Amino acid sequence: MRQVDMQIGAERRPGNATFESIDPYTGEPWAIVPEASQADVNDAVAAARAAFEGDWGAMTGTARGRLLRRLAELITESADDLALAETRDNGKLLREMGGQLRGLPAWYEYYAGLADKIDGRVVDTGRGDFFGYVSREAVGVVASILPWNSPLLLLTFKLAPALAAGCTMVAKPSEQAPVSILLLAELFEKAGFPPGVFNTVSGASRQVGEWLVSHPGVDHVSFTGSEATGSAVAKAAAGHLAPATLELGGKSANIVFPDADLAAAANGLVAGIFAAAGQTCIAGSRGLIHEDVYDEILERVADRAARIVMGDPKKPETEMGPICFPGQLQKIEKFVTEARDSGARIVTGGDDRGLGGLFFAPTIIADVTNDATVCQEEIFGPVLSMLRFSDEQEAAALANDSRYGLAAGIWTKDIQRVFRLTKKLRVGTVWVNAYRTLNFAMPFGGVKASGFGRENGSEGLDEYLRDKAVWIETTGNTRDPFVLG
Repeated sequence: MRQVDMQIGAERRPGNATFESIDPYTGEPWAIVPEASQADVNDAVAAARAAFEGDWGAMTGTARGRLLRRLAELITESADDLALAETRDNGKLLREMGGQLRGLPAWYEYYAGLADKIDGRVVDTGRGDFFGYVSREAVGVVASILPWNSPLLLLTFKLAPALAAGCTMVAKPSEQAPVSILLLAELFEKAGFPPGVFNTVSGASRQVGEWLVSHPGVDHVSFTGSEATGSAVAKAAAGHLAPATLELGGKSANIVFPDADLAAAANGLVAGIFAAAGQTCIAGSRGLIHEDVYDEILERVADRAARIVMGDPKKPETEMGPICFPGQLQKIEKFVTEARDSGARIVTGGDDRGLGGLFFAPTIIADVTNDATVCQEEIFGPVLSMLRFSDEQEAAALANDSRYGLAAGIWTKDIQRVFRLTKKLRVGTVWVNAYRTLNFAMPFGGVKASGFGRENGSEGLDEYLRDKAVWIETTGNTRDPFVLG
């Protein structure tokens, strides 16, 4: 059993109570995690505030960038250990988690390069007696609430730009996958960051997150997770007038036209929904296939889905591991059972392939319409709904017929169609002849019920900065106090 602690200021804190993190593959506990009290949360916010108003807040952008680069080096050195912690926490493939961790330092290096390039601007005030300029300043203390599917990657979407901007952070990891984030916090002292810049509070109780986002000492809330929880987080933040960045769910369409490279498109459909066992917000869970190639695409995808290797996520040959925790598995099973009972055709999957435990086979559901529950609700599992369309206009209408708007994929060789269709799709990200790729330089986020605000890119940095307008009277003359201007 691995023991991990919270980081609160300069203190490694074990907590007065603990809970266990369960390995989804073995079903056995593997780590002991602290349960934060309200006092712990208060102390963490106070530590973040002290750092923001102290040494960290006084630091230049160049100095912050230097520390971010050192943190990137330490993450590289610790990548194997951090990746294994994520696999043991959430059951995702070690090869995927290893790839994420090896790529993670690039995020910190990218934002290290932006830390000393936060410029303001001089403004023509329209008056000869005033000089005006706008400065950009760090928003302050950030509360970050994380999901369980890719804890460190999704934390980094928030943490790297927040640090570059000059903010401090208190992070609350998911109770399902807390260990890697608590381990990351140990690297900050080694990197030379002042105490309190990055703090962690963990807990199996929902109260821990509620205490944090509703804390009056928090200046900005950044959340990744479900639509329902995101709505509650936004309301709690609004209670003390803190703005929020919300990256929520998705029901993304992967759209295939007849002129596409059908082998590549089929592979893209598989990658979009069965990678990470479908436990990803960007999952391409709706396959919109032109009627002329529907049967061929269905056959190709079903054949590959049936051959996906399931098993121990630590083994290199495994292509799909278990579902993260029992409640999520039960949710997936419920959606598939309801679809079957309503007359949908289960082409492949719909069971555990005899593996038991938390396994659920790659599942394809055909003969459904877009108003079906499995086409409208985020399942967050390896379940692909396949729908037909007849023309480009219908494809756009079906793709947009969702309360979500996170992402979409388009498979076609017609570049004119690409420009037409990307303009019509109400989503935050469109992949063309590809699916499920992200980068530190490209903004990421959704519209509609998929949330608001952007992560990554220079847009991600903007979330943690606020503009300040400065007016400087230049003549020394006395003004009429009763006249505006």
